Amino acid sequence: MRRISKIVRKTNETEIAIDLNIDGTGKKLIDTPIGFLNHMLDLFAKQGLFNLNIKATGDMFIDEHHTIEDIGIAVGKAFLEALGDKKGINRYGFFILPMDEALATVAVDFAGRYAFTFDCNFNREKIGDLSTELIYDFWNAFAQSAKTNLFIKVENGRNDHHKAEAIFKAVAKAIRMACEIDKRSPLEIPSTKGVL
Repeated sequence: MRRISKIVRKTNETEIAIDLNIDGTGKKLIDTPIGFLNHMLDLFAKQGLFNLNIKATGDMFIDEHHTIEDIGIAVGKAFLEALGDKKGINRYGFFILPMDEALATVAVDFAGRYAFTFDCNFNREKIGDLSTELIYDFWNAFAQSAKTNLFIKVENGRNDHHKAEAIFKAVAKAIRMACEIDKRSPLEIPSTKGVL
């Protein structure tokens, strides 16, 4: 069973193409107009061992909001499609990740339902060319489109770059855990409902 997906999202504001292989080795080719987001998505693919290609353009002459949110939507849809009926997956994943002085805690449930909590205070308006407020919007869009419960909390941290990096790495690790096949129950839907 190959857990792969191809997503193309075209709107009047953005154009995004994504190739995802959940069971990859961390190979990635990320090309968006937002340098810091490229860096974060590189880390995400590497830490999750996802093969991930993203090509995105958007109305950056307005600002980066539409582009970042739509990439989050498309990445979420890519995971939803690649997981299919979710047969055999762990479903739940969690990770506590230290990034120098920053500490991020993430938990995820590929429940087929959406819930999102984000608890992180940034000190700067921007990290590189990325508005820090849009980190919330990216992961919120991801959670909605992937139909997940996603909880993100950063308790410690002085450097906003480290906080953001801790978030993207911890989410990758939690998603990797949730998507892995449970060897004790590889053919079962991980729910008493029989569907996710």
